[in-house]
Amino acid sequence: MWLDVSNLRQFYKNPLGKQVQRLLNRKFDEIWPNLTGQRILVIGYGAPYVGRFGKSPERALLVMPAGQGAVQWPNEKPIRVTLSDERHLPFPDNAFDRVLLIHALEFTEHLRPMLRETWRIVADGGHLLIVVPNRRGIWAQTEGTPFGHGQPYSQSQLHKLLRDCLFLPIRSDAALYSPPSKRRIIRRLSPAWEKIGHRWLRPFSGVVLMEAEKQVYANADQSASTRMLQKNIRPLLGGIAYPTTDSALPSNEAAVSKKTP
Repeated sequence: MWLDVSNLRQFYKNPLGKQVQRLLNRKFDEIWPNLTGQRILVIGYGAPYVGRFGKSPERALLVMPAGQGAVQWPNEKPIRVTLSDERHLPFPDNAFDRVLLIHALEFTEHLRPMLRETWRIVADGGHLLIVVPNRRGIWAQTEGTPFGHGQPYSQSQLHKLLRDCLFLPIRSDAALYSPPSKRRIIRRLSPAWEKIGHRWLRPFSGVVLMEAEKQVYANADQSASTRMLQKNIRPLLGGIAYPTTDSALPSNEAAVSKKTP
């Protein structure tokens, strides 16, 4: 079940949420240090993170799942966020070089259809980065943060899931070692916790990060859902596309999963 967008927004307004934002942004900088000319998409609640990519990408867009709700981003126009069913993303095949999933995978009730749809929009050789709560971490046991809701994962579970959905895991990492406490002294010690935890406590981190590359297999046949989506899109700004009508989308999950990688 999706956590409401108002809860996520409120968390990132408080000091603990701002600490999480700083720590995860450092990890993103380490994993993707150069995004010049790249096409970036963030799926989930990515408002605290997508702005970090700055002006160097060719474009950076944000998709918020319909079950979660959406907030405006950026605050000024033009708006670069859309609300969408995670099984039917309104983009053509191979539309993005980098896709980040955060506050997404652990909440969806359509896990594999969402990952298959993500596979479709990632460019050949493109990369996916997923952030999920760590099953063994204390953050997954604390309901006072978004990481205490939804389905947590271990590193091995996430690795297998990505392989099953035609992604090749190439890197794993971890973050959030300090306790999820609102006490100021604990937050001030978080940089030290990160250094110690990364060396000695990785199995007990708050979140698992995994980067994967899209695997491409020779297949001349397009799925029915892909053909339908391509037939019913028209160009938007910068080459982005969107469905002409909601009725153009597949009506059920079976239409998406049939023949889709």
